[in-house]
Amino acid sequence: MKAILYIGHGTRSKEGAEEAKSFIHRVMDRINVEIQEICFLELTKPGIEEGFLHCVDKGATEITVVPLFLLAAGHIKEDIPQALSSLCKRFPTINVNIRDPFGVHGKILDGIAELVRKTVVDLSAHDSILIVGRGSSDKSIHTAFTAITKGISDRLGIKNVAVCFLAATEPRLKEGLETISKDTAGKVIVIPYLLFSGLLLKEVDQMVKKRQTLGQQIIHTGQLSKHRVIEDIIIERATEGE
Repeated sequence: MKAILYIGHGTRSKEGAEEAKSFIHRVMDRINVEIQEICFLELTKPGIEEGFLHCVDKGATEITVVPLFLLAAGHIKEDIPQALSSLCKRFPTINVNIRDPFGVHGKILDGIAELVRKTVVDLSAHDSILIVGRGSSDKSIHTAFTAITKGISDRLGIKNVAVCFLAATEPRLKEGLETISKDTAGKVIVIPYLLFSGLLLKEVDQMVKKRQTLGQQIIHTGQLSKHRVIEDIIIERATEGE
């Protein structure tokens, strides 16, 4: 019997955890697979082992693992395979397939462009965009954000598009905001490249609101899971090959 195991990152934010679970339940409702379970890599329960065992207890003989991660960094390359390795050894007769993260996906970039247009009704070529990534020491993340920056710039016709990060690498959010605010001839649109709400998104929100109270024209789009395209991509990943 087939099963799908969704793995989220996890968060200390109760609001963020509930949002992620609600989002995954919406995805589940759109997929005709009887066994579907939610789990998280860290900080939020249930953990990966518990989610996996729930699938086994319900009779799963084949488990498709769908990581809810935008880009492939240490969590995808090391943490998730490591967490699943011992479980695969305990249950050698169960066929486990781990799907790839979303990657630099054209549909996501299209969705972001649409989200920006809906959020900023008077969007202008003179505006500037700051994309805010979670951050990672993995060099491939910088390569990915170079492609993301170009994709957003091309779709929205805005030349001044920059990237900053919330952790692990430079430039950080504060520096990114200061630099782009000096360089812009119009508004600053901040795009958090994050799937769900949580402490990281609150950090972005607080900095944006602080600048708004000082009179700056600055807006942020909110988390990417607001757009249905993310649901669609997860469903493609989960049902691939069927």
